[in-house]
Amino acid sequence: MPRTKGVIRIDSDSTHGYQVRVYRHGKTYSRLFSDRKCGGKEEAYQQSVEYRKKLEAKVDAMPESAPRRRLIRHNKNNSSGVVGISRTFKRDRRGIKHEVYAISWNPEPGTPRGTSYSIKKYGEDTAFKMACKLRFEKMKEIYGDRYGVASYMELYRQKSAVDKKARSRK
Repeated sequence: MPRTKGVIRIDSDSTHGYQVRVYRHGKTYSRLFSDRKCGGKEEAYQQSVEYRKKLEAKVDAMPESAPRRRLIRHNKNNSSGVVGISRTFKRDRRGIKHEVYAISWNPEPGTPRGTSYSIKKYGEDTAFKMACKLRFEKMKEIYGDRYGVASYMELYRQKSAVDKKARSRK
């Protein structure tokens, strides 16, 4: 049999036939042409090649749609209470550690951005509030109405809920 792109032979214990696969827009379109149902190995191959040509034409005619970005709302490893904000430290030129609230976001897929607010300079509460405000603004720019948070104060309140939970465990 000649080789055809997207058509592979499957011979396992109970399955014998040709598998057709076409990938478009993040989806897989697939179908198996069984030797038994198609009347033999040759017929299964011919049907699978014809089907792939039709399927590829159909899928190519679909309008190109931009993939929707995944919006992560919760992360079990997050300790600050707000996804994208972490309490960490930065070292200055002299190597001295300074505690900060670091904010991260991705304006485009694969393009990480971030900044931080000093806890020493602004104080614990104000630095976190500023981090929440910036994170809220960036997420609204990226996701628009899909980002289901009404104001940055909702993010700020999430931290207090996490703090209460941590205190009750002690």
